[in-house]
Amino acid sequence: MKTLKDALYNWLTIRVVYDARPDDAAAKETVELFEEILLSQHGVSDMEISKDKTMYHVSYKHEGEIKKDRFPIILTDITLNQINENPERYENYPVEED
Repeated sequence: MKTLKDALYNWLTIRVVYDARPDDAAAKETVELFEEILLSQHGVSDMEISKDKTMYHVSYKHEGEIKKDRFPIILTDITLNQINENPERYENYPVEED
């Protein structure tokens, strides 16, 4: 990811999917991948999400400071909406237990 904002947006988008489908192994693995990118490439950790009527708010730790960013719900939920509207295209691959 070239920018921190892009990495946060991509993480948030798949995190929304994973929160709606917690048994989806692909979503879980993708969330973990973006969390690793955020940490290793951008030094970001401790992400927390809140939501109001129009925006997702993400707070996170970056370079020792708590920072915040926001993303429109209408854009962030696109992937989840596509999955919900066309479930036959998005098979849910369950998380395998160790």
